[in-house]
Amino acid sequence: MTVTIYDVAREAGVSMATVSRVVNNNPNVKPQTRKKVFEAIERLGYRPNAVARGLASKKTTTVGVVIPDISNAIFAEVARGIEDIANMYHYNIILCNADKRKEKEIRVINTLLEKQVDGLLFMGGNVTEEHMQAFQTASVPIVLCGTTVEGDSMPAVDIDHEKAAYDAVKLLISKGHKRIGMVSGTLQDPNNGFSRYNGYKRALEESGLPFSEELVRVGNYKYESGIDAMKYFLELADRPTAIFAATDEMAIGAIHAAQDAGLNVPEQISVISVDNSRMASMVRPLLSTVAQPMYDIGAVSMRLLTKLMNKENVDKGKITLMHEVIQRQSVAELA
Repeated sequence: MTVTIYDVAREAGVSMATVSRVVNNNPNVKPQTRKKVFEAIERLGYRPNAVARGLASKKTTTVGVVIPDISNAIFAEVARGIEDIANMYHYNIILCNADKRKEKEIRVINTLLEKQVDGLLFMGGNVTEEHMQAFQTASVPIVLCGTTVEGDSMPAVDIDHEKAAYDAVKLLISKGHKRIGMVSGTLQDPNNGFSRYNGYKRALEESGLPFSEELVRVGNYKYESGIDAMKYFLELADRPTAIFAATDEMAIGAIHAAQDAGLNVPEQISVISVDNSRMASMVRPLLSTVAQPMYDIGAVSMRLLTKLMNKENVDKGKITLMHEVIQRQSVAELA
């Protein structure tokens, strides 16, 4: 049978109100009484009913997190940052995988809100009108994590994706590369796709280098699309001397395709990307990349959400974290 608060009160010889104060860490309980209640709880194996407590306090101390792809190490690092800060502030996490599908993202958002979470963190790509409609009907704070929308309509934590791509391509240009290909993400994705594409274009144009659609292949962020893109580039009559890939995974696919074709990386073709996932240090040659502070994105997002949930003052609703260019072994200077 389920042990109730009434059973604990009877076992400890106190009122149910006293048991409730002890369970909820109310300071207005004598140490001796608190000890007696905890001993009764331990003997009976009592577990407080979180649902009932939530109904009474109108808080569930639970946060919903929508993650695009739980198998991707990048998002796993963000989730770790979220969880560490959530634990620090005594919040539980409900983590939901959305498979980068808009319909599933909307469904998961609504499901989490129906579960009466105290707040929501959304990691995704393109925030559509349907997403915004779901967000606007929510009665709890929502923070975008690793993505943003135009204007200041949503609290968000992210990097400057366009500048990250720009810095990566400028490094290639500084090494003497003039014909640079890009393996882009989908251009419907405003951050990992379109913003990084714009950063690539801006770096070329500001350096007086021509932009050519011939040198851009749109991938799907996966390893295989990096392979396909590199195969395409190697078949061009005037092939590029360097490749900028929008993600590490596509960059590694590109490196392996070049190596399979008998080319040396970086001696015959250089490769750089954005992310700095663990894979960047596992591939050979070691991948040069622009590091996103993934753990910090998760941690700062969760801290911002705790402030909003507790109605604390927030100086900035939109927070842009710094990125860093990490030079390893996959980029060479042209002779």
